[in-house]
Amino acid sequence: MPTVALAITDGMLHFELSLAIEVFGADLTHIVDPWYHFSLCGPDAVRVDRFTLEPDHGLDHLARADTVIVPGWADTDQDPPAELVDAVRAAHDAGARVASLCTGAFVLAAAGLLDGRRATTHWAHTRELARRHPEVTVDPDVLYVDNGRVLTSAGKAAAMDLCLHLVRLDHGSSIANKIARRLVVPPHRDGGQAQFIATPVPEPGNRPLADLFPWVLGRLGEPLTVEDLARQARMSSRHLGRHFRQVTGTTPLQWLHIQRIRHAQELLETTDDTVDTIATATGMGTATTLRRHFARTVGVAPDTYRRTFRSRPRPGPGT
Repeated sequence: MPTVALAITDGMLHFELSLAIEVFGADLTHIVDPWYHFSLCGPDAVRVDRFTLEPDHGLDHLARADTVIVPGWADTDQDPPAELVDAVRAAHDAGARVASLCTGAFVLAAAGLLDGRRATTHWAHTRELARRHPEVTVDPDVLYVDNGRVLTSAGKAAAMDLCLHLVRLDHGSSIANKIARRLVVPPHRDGGQAQFIATPVPEPGNRPLADLFPWVLGRLGEPLTVEDLARQARMSSRHLGRHFRQVTGTTPLQWLHIQRIRHAQELLETTDDTVDTIATATGMGTATTLRRHFARTVGVAPDTYRRTFRSRPRPGPGT
């Protein structure tokens, strides 16, 4: 059973901390068994905003975990506690995968884990992180950065993106999607900190696109056009484009393209279908077209993606 330890000390942000507890600390064995063995690690009782947390173990227990999560650090003008920095460094040295949420990147940077690496944090603090730690390559435009055993996320909701990414690495896309649906969040978002939602969840009520999204997702293998979507939504193509931009931050065709790629990812992982068959099922037409668009969007070829997520190898030491 993989173990996840959440590092907690006074002065952390409760939102990111709560996200990590909800993803890794909830009993989700009805979705996949075994799930994670989760623990809170900190010095005595910890005050987080208006909440008091009782840790299960001391900070030294971080070194026994497979994955260590460091939530956001509230006051970035102050150095994080030395005992926290030392414990996070020791956990990494012991082989743990270490991930920071939001301004938790300042803790990882103080521990030297980001030296020579690319990293991110909340956009409002990227300049300060770069100023205080010039040896870190700070990227202000991404949701999260995966360096293998060291990962960082941007602010707030991007912490959930990184948590789901970790689940995806450990358990695969299908399980990560189920967890995302349980939490009523998109399973994957593309782009930077001002990016669009890949699989939007429409708000309750009379939002014009609420019925269109499931209709499209059920017909990804068909040669859909903007006119087809507009006709189904009972509005003009121009009107549809405006609504799509408001809801997803992108165009109908760009959104449709991402849905085809996400569906291809799930089929690559959960079936033995050939790339040709998957190309047809996702509306890409041919294997050549799928391979070109898949590599451009995901960053790897379909066959490489399948091998990676079928075996789900853990990163080795030093990566």
